[in-house]
Amino acid sequence: MEEKLNDDPKILLINDMAGYGKVALPAMIPVFSHFKLETFNLPTALVSNTLDYGLFEILDTTEYMRNTLKIWKKLSFDFDAVCTGFIASEQQASLVCEFCKEQREKGSRIFVDPIMGDDGKLYNGVTEESVISMKQLCAAADVVVPNITEACFLSDHVVQEFYTEEEINQIANQLHDLGAKAVVITSIKTKEGKYTAVKASPEASIRFLPYEEIPVRFPGTGDVFLSIMVGCYLRNGALEKSVETAMRQLESIIRANQGNQDKYKGIPIEQFLEDIGNEET
Repeated sequence: MEEKLNDDPKILLINDMAGYGKVALPAMIPVFSHFKLETFNLPTALVSNTLDYGLFEILDTTEYMRNTLKIWKKLSFDFDAVCTGFIASEQQASLVCEFCKEQREKGSRIFVDPIMGDDGKLYNGVTEESVISMKQLCAAADVVVPNITEACFLSDHVVQEFYTEEEINQIANQLHDLGAKAVVITSIKTKEGKYTAVKASPEASIRFLPYEEIPVRFPGTGDVFLSIMVGCYLRNGALEKSVETAMRQLESIIRANQGNQDKYKGIPIEQFLEDIGNEET
């Protein structure tokens, strides 16, 4: 997978919108804008603040999404790339899947972050039907970017504490079988260390990129990783190189924010845009 976009590319971000906190759209829009991509958004939910605070309000936007996509179709709005994140329901997944398939047929690149779970289990409210819907969305993806927990549920693989390289290769192949052209699996633990795996096509060899886990948690780091990776990939057309850049730069950003007093609001990403995307940084 080594192909760049045209000049002045337009990207659509489909994710939730937090009013307080740098997660999902508030974390991603600054990064993509920094890459000089014309950036648009379709919120899947309006969230008062990051869920880490324990109290929050969520407004489901399914009807708004349905009506918006109808209007956009009438207005002939198309995008060079679409990047999906949190999907609030099976209804939304069906809407987004149909839209992504239409855009893909017109030449758009589709990037899917199948947000469903972490640490070996699905998030509250994610059902078996949700997993089936996400499998269908992954079928429309040029690049699918699950963590290892999500990859296991998508591939019907047993969730484990540690994985072998052979098992990860099997999981990646099963994600290819769903229809995804390229696969990036994050948060993999083996007995030798922690890795992100990249399989750029069904025929390509899988590559394991090691990383050091920093013992601190910020919401939204997955959104930042995805944004840097996709932004770099749309610029250089080289998936593995883009993943390496995103891993390295996210690690640097997390280290710079370890001492933040309120970690629940995520990373103040606007303060770090200058170095993002610089592949030498």
